[in-house]
Amino acid sequence: MKKSLVILSSLFLTLTMQAQNTPQPKKENPETFKENGLEIKTENKHKIAQPKPGPAPTIKIGKPQSFKLANGLTVLVVENHKLPRVSFSLSIDNLPYVEGDKKGVADMTSAMIGSGTTKISKDAFNEEVDFLGASINFGSNGATANALSKYSKRVLELMADGALNPNFTQEEFDKQKEKMIESLKTEEKSVAAVAARVGDFLTFGKDHPSGEFLSEATLKNVTLEDVKKNYDTYFVPANAYLVIVGDVNAKETQKTVEKLFGNWKAEKAPEVSYSEPKDVAYTQINFVDMPNAVQSEVSVGNLTDLKMTDPDYFAAIVANQILGGDFNSYINMNLREAHGWTYGARSSVSGSKYTSKFEATTQVRNMVTDSTVTEIFKEFKRLRTEKVTDEMLANVKAGYVGRFVMQIEKPQTVATYALRKETQKLPADFYENYIKNINAVTADDIMRVANKYFLADNARIVIVGKATDVLPSLEKLKIPILYFDKFGNPTEKPAMKKPVPAGVTVKTVLDNYLKAIGGEKAIASVKTTMLVGSAKIPQAPAPISMTQKKDAKGKSSMIIAMAGMGELSKQVMTEKGGYSVAQGQRKEMTAEEFAEEKASSGLFDELTLLKKNGLTVDGIEPFNGSDAYIVKDGKTTLYYDVKSGLKVGESKTLEQGDQKMTVTTNYGDYREVKGIKFPYLISINQGFELNFIVSDVKINEGVSDADFQ
Repeated sequence: MKKSLVILSSLFLTLTMQAQNTPQPKKENPETFKENGLEIKTENKHKIAQPKPGPAPTIKIGKPQSFKLANGLTVLVVENHKLPRVSFSLSIDNLPYVEGDKKGVADMTSAMIGSGTTKISKDAFNEEVDFLGASINFGSNGATANALSKYSKRVLELMADGALNPNFTQEEFDKQKEKMIESLKTEEKSVAAVAARVGDFLTFGKDHPSGEFLSEATLKNVTLEDVKKNYDTYFVPANAYLVIVGDVNAKETQKTVEKLFGNWKAEKAPEVSYSEPKDVAYTQINFVDMPNAVQSEVSVGNLTDLKMTDPDYFAAIVANQILGGDFNSYINMNLREAHGWTYGARSSVSGSKYTSKFEATTQVRNMVTDSTVTEIFKEFKRLRTEKVTDEMLANVKAGYVGRFVMQIEKPQTVATYALRKETQKLPADFYENYIKNINAVTADDIMRVANKYFLADNARIVIVGKATDVLPSLEKLKIPILYFDKFGNPTEKPAMKKPVPAGVTVKTVLDNYLKAIGGEKAIASVKTTMLVGSAKIPQAPAPISMTQKKDAKGKSSMIIAMAGMGELSKQVMTEKGGYSVAQGQRKEMTAEEFAEEKASSGLFDELTLLKKNGLTVDGIEPFNGSDAYIVKDGKTTLYYDVKSGLKVGESKTLEQGDQKMTVTTNYGDYREVKGIKFPYLISINQGFELNFIVSDVKINEGVSDADFQ
């Protein structure tokens, strides 16, 4: 099982890792400085040749014709007859509000709006939208639609009906709630999801709309009546805007809008208030232990009150682009290109009506987590103390201008700009002057806003990773470390590796495992095994299936398939050799690969490992809530539960060129089949989690020599 699952992981990793193998720049002219107790070396980065930007284009953005209904709905219409298409965007610009112990009511409202109306069933609604070749989407704060202009009137009727006459049924409520709970359960093992949740929770606080988070507990408190009340309270026209862009006649559209939305009851959402969040008093690390983490999620950030109307706005967004908003940015060129530690490092800042945050984020191997923090602060220092080169500044500006010009060709962008002017009180010529304001940013402006908005002395460093791998080196940075659980609650420092008790050896650990799964007599009766399972892959059209077969002579086969696509990969091992097939290409195993596979092949890997030299017991670590013995086998680490003896996980380091990736496999839900226990849950984590649910295990049946041809 072990080697086959690692091969499967490699299949998903290969293309990604090849894409990331890019040449590394040369380093030169080091300079040392200290910040926050860190000793940091700077380097003058290599210059990147870019074409010189041409003259800035003249920008013309369609001016909206506006009117307001008696109920408070503001309507903006932008005629654009270049294409026979039209887009509609209904946005309700209420103040953010705290949901408390019913967090999830807005999510449930969003999920249920659009599930048919009081006039049209869900299926009939969706069928008509498809027939018209349109798209309509709903949420708790509005709706959007796109269609050919010849169908625009009917599509707007459907959007209005779905938004104003939702059909909230108990059946649909139960269905959507169950889906949401299943999604939450999946996220609990996601290091990235935990990092995002805890980062916002600690930054904004639990009593702030941006800090509270959805959980299974709060979602279970939500009832159908809560959804109806949420809709009645907040889905109101007082702060609502309907933006229509495209091939329409403004006067005719006004009549249609008045007819469809005129009866929307005039209501205003309640006024809300909450305490403004504050930055930390000193730079600190907020650490969350995730023993299943194969890499660390790292973010460094602080709060900002940057508004789009601020004089600093354009300088701030250009500064961020230099720091981490672009591929050629400081932190990406450092962490990805110079060091090869990550597939990407980014930073973000935006103008917002409300308090938001600046944040630099990346995902790196556990062993370089401390160095990553050091390098991020080095780039902060660089931006705050060294003038950006004229070439870099010119290239970033050119990139901004190019993207801006491309975006304004899209109707949805025009709608967004029109809405922002209204909701954020922007000057009438804000976007006409956008390019001029970008080009006016100077190197001195970059240094000034970097010191104002990208804080070095009040930075919150959130790290989610495996404590036993990461903490010892993080502690050497001399930055205060505070510990939190997966929900942002303060906790004690995670338990670290414990020494191995006297008498515990590789043999005793492996013997205990074999005894735990059924014992010597039961194992000896097994001649063949067949395992069938399936897993869902995010955004894939269908689940993938896995069929694995083995016999006592060391032969094995594993086939990965997907409905509609057939066989995706196949691996076969015989007594004398082996091969793999992926993407239609067959590859024979080299002698070295075959020897490595053979060294741990067999019906039960541990029987083979008992005969192998060089294994060690490397201590006891927490693993998924329980203590586990760590058995080292070269680049592979095996975890055996101290109490049950069962194997609960393993990890293997894969290498391709200069890139390394650790793949971790968790085993759980052991069930007995003919006296032998097998794991029915096999979770592979390689940056995202692949959960194989085993549906069938057969012993001494379903396997023949033909399976290994």
